[in-house]
Amino acid sequence: MKYVFPVLALGLAGCTELGLTPAPKPEPVPQTATNAAPPPPRAARTVEQFDTTTEAQRAAASQPASGGRSLGTEVASLGDPSQPGFWIETSLVDEVGAGRITVATGQSAEVELRPTEGSARVSLAAWRILEVPLTELAEVEVFAN
Repeated sequence: MKYVFPVLALGLAGCTELGLTPAPKPEPVPQTATNAAPPPPRAARTVEQFDTTTEAQRAAASQPASGGRSLGTEVASLGDPSQPGFWIETSLVDEVGAGRITVATGQSAEVELRPTEGSARVSLAAWRILEVPLTELAEVEVFAN
């Protein structure tokens, strides 16, 4: 047991010498009209508690401007409910921007487009506007403004 600490210390020192450093913390997402809602409380358990957007924000996001450039379609799931606002994480964009998403039923939501390398995920607030059941996947068409 007395040799564990020196070996661990040497191992960590070796990582530093090799230029290996911990991954940087992700940059906070800047506040925009589509994600200006406060984070949910730590004790949140219900959909209403997690969705901290206001009635006015939901009304505005559910009436997005038409048009924009179609970026394509993706199958999306519900994203992290602790991340407030109206957004989609999608591999169809390389940088944060404004846009909208639509589903086959015609429902549409104004969202912030966030790049990701993984599967598409949609915020709880936008998912509710699209009227997609929380446990289902949905094909969404993504538009850039």
